Amino acid sequence: MSKSPYIAYQGEPGANSHLACVDAYPDMEPLACATFEDALTAVKSGEAALAMIPIENSVAGRVADIHHLLPESGLFIIGEHFERVRHQLLTLPDAPLDGLKTVHSHTMALGQCRKVIRELKLKPVTEADTAGAAKDLAESKDKTRAAIASGLAAEIYGLKVARSDIEDAEHNTTRFVILATEPKTPEFKTPEPGNGPVITTFVFRVRNVPAALYKALGGFATNGINMTKLESYQLGGSFNASQFYADIEGHPEDRLVKLALEELAFFSAELKILGTYPASPFRAKINAQSD
Repeated sequence: MSKSPYIAYQGEPGANSHLACVDAYPDMEPLACATFEDALTAVKSGEAALAMIPIENSVAGRVADIHHLLPESGLFIIGEHFERVRHQLLTLPDAPLDGLKTVHSHTMALGQCRKVIRELKLKPVTEADTAGAAKDLAESKDKTRAAIASGLAAEIYGLKVARSDIEDAEHNTTRFVILATEPKTPEFKTPEPGNGPVITTFVFRVRNVPAALYKALGGFATNGINMTKLESYQLGGSFNASQFYADIEGHPEDRLVKLALEELAFFSAELKILGTYPASPFRAKINAQSD
């Protein structure tokens, strides 16, 4: 892995991805990148040691394009991080709340704050990202304009938090994956106290035969392997060729996981493991709340 002190993320300074970098890797220097591709390239080139990439949100679902980019990136998932998303309504320091007409932010943030937008009768305007909307607001000097972004963005761009924590759902959380040029697979140990759970992420494409997906996934059921995520997406513009992205609980060296993966490989045209990494403690917290 590169010895660079930087961890790359997509967005302007103050973005939620920036916050995730600070919370998960406080000793590293966050590196802002214009696009997800730029963040991945920064790691591949050695400019950054890691990349913090959002993959799904508890309210908005999966982050577009990431499932296409990860398998082709040449990078490996070495960890995961869950970041509680707290949206702030930001204005210029001397802007009155009753004078606002529009609110600018990323489409996901706008969709996650519908109640306040409706209450204040604001016209939502989609921007490339939350922190970018805050930066543009500061530069515009427009008192009729607001932005939805983080408290960190307010500090960076000298804006006022007119309303705090305006997200509709209290559970609003984004899951990030941390990427590096080399895998960092934990040593396999028999499950016992002190050995935390691990997650294995992989992509696969089933053979074009009847019931292929059912047969391919059967090994996980018969071997008692918990699959926490399964999503499909189209390849090359075709409506026939689907690739699947999956997360399972378990290590590839575990006998039962190995059997399930062997059965999956038998019915798949392609199988690629993107990483095996420690499960975030956040998962245990969520499981405890749902019990």
